[in-house]
Formats: sequence, C-alpha cells, structure tokens
Amino acid sequence: MHITILGGGGFLGRKLAARLARDGSLRGQAVTGLTLFDITTPQPPTGAAFPVRCLAGDVADAAAVAQAVPADTQVVFQLAAVVSAAAEADFDLGVRVNLLGSLALIDAARRCAVPPRIVFTSSVASFSGSQQAEMPDDARQMPLNSYGAEKAAAELMLQDASRRGMLDAVNIRLPTVIIRPGRPNKAASSFVSAILREPLLGLETPLPVGEDFALWVSSPRVVVEWLLHAAAMDTAPLGTDRGINPPGLTVTVREMLAALSPAERALVKQEPDATVAGIVGGWPARFASARARRLGFQEQVGLPDIVAAFREDDLAATRAERGL
Repeated sequence: MHITILGGGGFLGRKLAARLARDGSLRGQAVTGLTLFDITTPQPPTGAAFPVRCLAGDVADAAAVAQAVPADTQVVFQLAAVVSAAAEADFDLGVRVNLLGSLALIDAARRCAVPPRIVFTSSVASFSGSQQAEMPDDARQMPLNSYGAEKAAAELMLQDASRRGMLDAVNIRLPTVIIRPGRPNKAASSFVSAILREPLLGLETPLPVGEDFALWVSSPRVVVEWLLHAAAMDTAPLGTDRGINPPGLTVTVREMLAALSPAERALVKQEPDATVAGIVGGWPARFASARARRLGFQEQVGLPDIVAAFREDDLAATRAERGL
C-alpha cells in the first residue's frame, strides 16, 4: 500500500507519518511506500521499514501534486492548508491553497489505478452558531469566514468526486486541536493552544477572549486515531454524505486555565482582540456527533489527559525547538 500525506511537514502530518512508520501497516495491509509533501521538504519519520519520499511543492500546482500521488497510491491524507486568520487576511492565498489544492488532488486521484481513499481535514470553522447551540449531524454549513467557506467548498467537490467514482472521500471536520507543539501560528485559534503551552514553557501569552468563551477541541493523539480510522473504515454507510463531525470535547477558557498551576495561570494576560474574537466567535462549541460514534470514531478524552499527553509527547521537543 502506498500512502501520501499532503501537508506532511506540519505537526499532524509528522505525527501521522511517525505512527505509520511505527505500525508498518494500514487496513491490515503492509505499507510499501510513503510520500510526504509540503511547501518545504518534510523530514522523514525514523524507523520506517518502507521507502519514504519527501517532496517540496505547491499543493495548488497540479503537476506537483500528481508527482506526490503516484498511480499506485491507495490512501491520501490531505492536511495541507492555509490557516484561518491567514486565509481571512489574504483571500487569494486561502482560495489557492484551501480550494484549488483540493481540486489538484482530485485531478491526481483520477489518474490512480484504483480510486484512492482521500481523508480530508475540514474544520469546525465551516459552521456558524451561537455559544449555546449544539449542532446536529445534519446541520447546514454556513461559515462566517473565508477559511471555513474554502473548507466547505472543498468538501463539496470531494463529495461529488466520490459520487462519480473518482475517489473515496471522508471529510473530517476537525475541532480546534490542542495542545499544538512548537510556536504560535497565524490561526485565529492559535491562542487556544498558547494559553496552555506557553505557561507550561514559562512564557507569558495573551488571551483575546473572555474566560467564559467555549470551544470544541480535540487532542493530537485522538486526531491521529480519527485519521487512521477514516482511512480504514467502510465508507458504504456514508452514502453520498461524506462529512463527519467527530466527537470532540467542549471546554471553556476558564476550565483550560484551571488545568494550570497558579503560577502558570498568572502568565496568561487578558488582551481583548476584536479580530480574533470575531472569527472564533462564530464557531459552534458543541456538536452532537452521533453519526461519528455509530461509525466507530474514538471519543475525545478529558482536558487533564490532553495536558498530560502534551507533557509526555511534545513539551521537551517544543522547549528544544524554541531554545528554552
């Protein structure tokens, strides 16, 4: 089985590649090759018993994506994206990467010997709703930001390509993933990881929203499980509706801060930011996720386990990366 990860240099791509290298198989089949593709050349995972190609290129470049998805590819994880605030600030860039990149993937998939499974990471940002609303599985996607609109449009195109038999898509609408290792990025939701990660590193960080603000979150560990499950699951029960709202966790900022020590909590400084609040304020914080549970997607663990997992998996590496 040949597998491609578009966005293979990002933190989820790296974790997914490491897991595939460790397991050596997917769907009960041996992995015979892995391609990692990103805007800069990704690093291969250690310990892989199969060949790993690491390619740099533009995900909106159809020729580059075709090279990353050879004809024998059976699974593609599409993780490459321009994040929320960056897509809102630069409309053309967001459309190019988040929408045209998915169209380039469809073109590449059509050239495969067998229609490949495409696992596409969509987003909670493709929905809008109040802090009190709970979104049912059949909720209409009505994004209030360009990033969410691009993700929803890409979902529709992948769903239609599945209907036509060109590929076999599962579109996972990821919650905000915490705790992200490394440094803050340009996502509007970057603060959600930062208010935990930075204090654990001994650093101050701003809080752009109030402590009662609620978010729908997931951990990197569980997201990797969701991605692998989406790659291996029977898609017949999905029918034409290829969108999945996985079972994330609703937490408030206050609950997140309570996971820190008093000294760590003091490093989080209230600094209202109307731009950030305007983007994340439209993202629902609660989803029913009944369909995902029926389809076997793993439940998200609680906040203490999320913090403990970051300490175990990523804290030391983040300290080293940032020279702390």
